[in-house]
Amino acid sequence: MDDVTAEHPDTTLDQPREAGPATAEHRRLAESDDPKAPWRRWGPYVSGRQWGTVREDYSADGDAWAYLPFEQSHLRAYRWGEDGLAGLCDVEGFLNLGLVLWNGRDDRLKERYFGLTNPQGNHGEDVKEYWWAVEGTPTHSYARWLYRYPQAAFPYEELVRVNGERGVHDEEYELADTGVLDEDRFFDVEVVHAKGRPSDVCVEITATNHGPEAAPLHLLPHLWFRNTWSWGLDDRRPLLRQVGAPGEQVAVLAEHHELGQVLVQAEGAPEVLFCDNETNLAAVYGDDALPADYTAYPKDAVNRAVVHGQTDACNPERRGTKMAFWWRFEAVPPGESVTVRLRLTELSGRPDPSTGFGEVLARRAAECEEFYAAVLPEGTDPEDALIARRAFAGLQWGKQLYLYDVTRWLEGDPGQPPPPAERLQGRNRHWTHVNLAEVISMPDEWEYPWFATWDLAFHCVPLAHVDPWFAKYQLLLMCREWAMNPNGQLAAYEWNFSDVNPPVHPWAAWQVYAIDGNRDRDFLQRIVLKMLLNFPWWVNRKDPEGSNIFEGGFLGMDNVGLFDRSETLPDGQRLEQADATAWMGMFCLRMLRMSMELAREDPAWDEVATKFLVHFLAIAQAMEDVGTGHISLWDAEDEFFHDVLVDEQGHTFRMPVRSMVGLLPLTGVSLVPNWVAHELPDLTDFFDGWTRRRPELADALLHTNHRGYSLRTLSMCDKGQWYAVVRHLLDEGEFLSPHGIRSLSAAHREGVEIDLHGKHMSLQYVPGESDSGMFGGNSNWRGPVWMPVNALLVDALRSYGRAAGAGQTVEMPTGSGRRVSLEQVADEIEDRLVGIFRPGPDGRRPSTPRHHPAGPLWDAHPTFSEYFHGDTGAGLGAAHQTGWTALVAHFVCARGGLPNR
Repeated sequence: MDDVTAEHPDTTLDQPREAGPATAEHRRLAESDDPKAPWRRWGPYVSGRQWGTVREDYSADGDAWAYLPFEQSHLRAYRWGEDGLAGLCDVEGFLNLGLVLWNGRDDRLKERYFGLTNPQGNHGEDVKEYWWAVEGTPTHSYARWLYRYPQAAFPYEELVRVNGERGVHDEEYELADTGVLDEDRFFDVEVVHAKGRPSDVCVEITATNHGPEAAPLHLLPHLWFRNTWSWGLDDRRPLLRQVGAPGEQVAVLAEHHELGQVLVQAEGAPEVLFCDNETNLAAVYGDDALPADYTAYPKDAVNRAVVHGQTDACNPERRGTKMAFWWRFEAVPPGESVTVRLRLTELSGRPDPSTGFGEVLARRAAECEEFYAAVLPEGTDPEDALIARRAFAGLQWGKQLYLYDVTRWLEGDPGQPPPPAERLQGRNRHWTHVNLAEVISMPDEWEYPWFATWDLAFHCVPLAHVDPWFAKYQLLLMCREWAMNPNGQLAAYEWNFSDVNPPVHPWAAWQVYAIDGNRDRDFLQRIVLKMLLNFPWWVNRKDPEGSNIFEGGFLGMDNVGLFDRSETLPDGQRLEQADATAWMGMFCLRMLRMSMELAREDPAWDEVATKFLVHFLAIAQAMEDVGTGHISLWDAEDEFFHDVLVDEQGHTFRMPVRSMVGLLPLTGVSLVPNWVAHELPDLTDFFDGWTRRRPELADALLHTNHRGYSLRTLSMCDKGQWYAVVRHLLDEGEFLSPHGIRSLSAAHREGVEIDLHGKHMSLQYVPGESDSGMFGGNSNWRGPVWMPVNALLVDALRSYGRAAGAGQTVEMPTGSGRRVSLEQVADEIEDRLVGIFRPGPDGRRPSTPRHHPAGPLWDAHPTFSEYFHGDTGAGLGAAHQTGWTALVAHFVCARGGLPNR
């Protein structure tokens, strides 16, 4: 590794930077480096959906959607969590406060979001509601949330029926399609949380009638304890009871053996209704199932009292484990609003009596403005600032308490009927060590109310701009002994922890480290140590031939291939995957980079760096030589990388598809800091000696001299391959869309067909919703734009442009004659990605899903979907996935990219 004659300008930016600004919220964050820190104690940690989850499934066949369906969610007590609208709870989820509504016409209270199960939806599970996370600070000192509630009866049956009549080639039938929102006949209900102190939360609920006529509305915020007493493990029952003399402010005291005493006060004179958070056994199982200690006031009592007029449904003694404050507004005039207020206070930390409710809201709102003014770069366009802030708000509201003890779940509870024997041989049986009770960043609060490890890694990048401690904590949490498998595998997601997610943890960890100022070496050391456990799992399990070419499986990109890449192939065949190999090359480079950083202060890490350097060089070399046929993953004729199928005899067949699979090798790139030659001589000497003995491996180190500087780049692709793939990437007839990089080349609009071992297979560019049932049919990688892989490609383009590609230009778009640098390419792709959310000339944002009506009440709100139409940019898939789609906030905050690659 040659020495350098001059310092590259970016080198000074590798040095630790000073801590961030000292706003009030930043000061609170500085005091909150613990998951149970006072300012983190209360937050919007209640799930958007608990019914239909794996955790609540105690069936023999593993059909979670059917075991506890939406129709029973108001009747049955949950075992592993709670759900609600704009839910607020303590960090352990003992006491919950959530919005409940009734318009006088619905057949049930609106307590939780409604959506279709995976079998009901023509593209899988699909929520049928409209809401937006409007604001949120990372300590939850201030938060705002908006929900759109129809004034007509909610069309539950119609949504199920019509979607059931549609196929995969049809559009989904949405709430707005039913006509119930026509003429703006809805209430916009805004919920604001503002903390006076860590244990003092002011809650304001305001409902505005946007319809043309007066309309009734009932506001019934519910307060309830999570049921911990029905399972035979702890029979201690908490208690809610009304306190105070008649005529005084309505107040309810919550008493809990671990949480202590919490007082919830309501302004005005709402009626109070009490029941118990326990299953209505008679309604679910029949009268024969009633035990002697069965409560007379089960979970749905408030619903029966309000909606069905059953005056004796609730406990007349005004006590229980669930209750509602009931405000009635018989006719809210058009254009008018009604407001109710609650204040939740732990009695061990009373609020300052001199701080009024309105003062708390105003102060925290002002501090929120101050915080984001400091987070966003000076001069950020106001519309981009709004987009970033909404993305950050979605991340804050997407934090959910996740409870799951797999051993207890498999074996059942002593106070409940034993689970069927089939469960012990069913889902997640190899993950009995998993025992989580943590607030975790979720991909989507309804469709994905459970963590997915590779999703979470991407969440942490934007999170690091506002809450670096939480970002680091989340990355480390996935690696802790109660989450990571003893064999080193990271859990994928609760439907199948054993599935394989791409190994993006090291990439995300390095991004977080850099965003946080390159100073937290303790975090860097901890994540590298954990990845040293994960890396051998990949090598031992996903490279069965020891060839340094990896299989992986579906690797998060669901239906990207001609067949399901997670399925075992017949007759001993295996699929050598260009993307799996690229992921591992990137894994090695990030581990190398972090190890080099640690070796600057501790020479012992030098040898770890050496290990990953050698492994990376071997992977880069192996990309050119697969199987006994010595076929390469690189197709010289097509000038692209492809998966290769290898049979037992070593015969090979290259998959003729240009997809994200073949773009990902670009991500195996890293600038070698020029301080390495001076500060890590052992690593430098080793590299020189190794490449002298194995000169064929030296091809992965690219030397560039630019403006008097010697630049060195490690890359899985040689320069010819790099620029050839970039030509495809920047071709508007292939990958480059007006809204980012497509997941499948648009050149496949007419389809790709092959016959392989007598089996006919085909694949076609599908820019919108999936037309394949693969992986549940609710995800499509055959054309749409996905934010996470775009972020990786932008990072790679910028890294290459600062090193091996310095001073070089490419055509953008391909064939246009316009030449720009690779760094400019990265900037322009980022701009296209941010542009998905910017309003167009008509006020409509490209990202707005097709079914959202037009108009200022809709166009004002950016919508963060799971992925985006490859031609139009319209939001698709999960409708509230501010998880990895929140990377758009990272693009806004890190204009021009992070300096320390």
